[in-house]
Amino acid sequence: MKKPLSTPSQTHGVAIKQERGQLTHDRLIATGFRMLELTDLQELSIAELTREAGYSVGAFYSRFRSKDEFFDALIAKHLETRTRTQIYLFATLAPDVLVSELLHNVVGYYWDHRKFWRAVLVRSVHDPDFWEPVRKHGHEFTGRFIDRLTKEIGRSLNEKEEANIAFAFILTFGAINSTIINQHGPIFMGQKLFIEELIRAFSLISDFDNLVLSMARKQLKA
Repeated sequence: MKKPLSTPSQTHGVAIKQERGQLTHDRLIATGFRMLELTDLQELSIAELTREAGYSVGAFYSRFRSKDEFFDALIAKHLETRTRTQIYLFATLAPDVLVSELLHNVVGYYWDHRKFWRAVLVRSVHDPDFWEPVRKHGHEFTGRFIDRLTKEIGRSLNEKEEANIAFAFILTFGAINSTIINQHGPIFMGQKLFIEELIRAFSLISDFDNLVLSMARKQLKA
């Protein structure tokens, strides 16, 4: 069985011992994300990547043993970035805009990085173990949402309520992943209506509005 991706604090590829080497590593990662907004992974060459980043091919191979290992590092950075963003949003968003702003952020991110994410989805089909850190990240996202909602309503959710929320997340990412792979329409991910309908579906399935509003009504009666 393949080893799972390392945590974001770890370095993929050859160990980086100097600050200058870390800067090169980080710039290659940032350039990779930027280029994958325009180019599919299979079409991106190491020579093009390093030229765009301002480094030699040798600089790349002193930090990554292969293109696959570089891709692993991109995914680790993706997970780190999304985790940090989630924590910030759950800590700062008001309950009346939580679902709307959260889904605007999620859809916007995956639409902007759709070529990168499509490559992730394609690889997961051929390498199921590769998907495990992404699956774990999704469970943690759902858990953070449940924790925030628990704080809002002042009680623990029951099993049915947690299942509703988990399914709302499954629906959300299922719609995003399917659209990125197929773009089957008639509502496309880049359209405003896609986000609006996803917000509506998430709110209905999770029963978020009812849970939050019911607590608000109780507080008014108290």
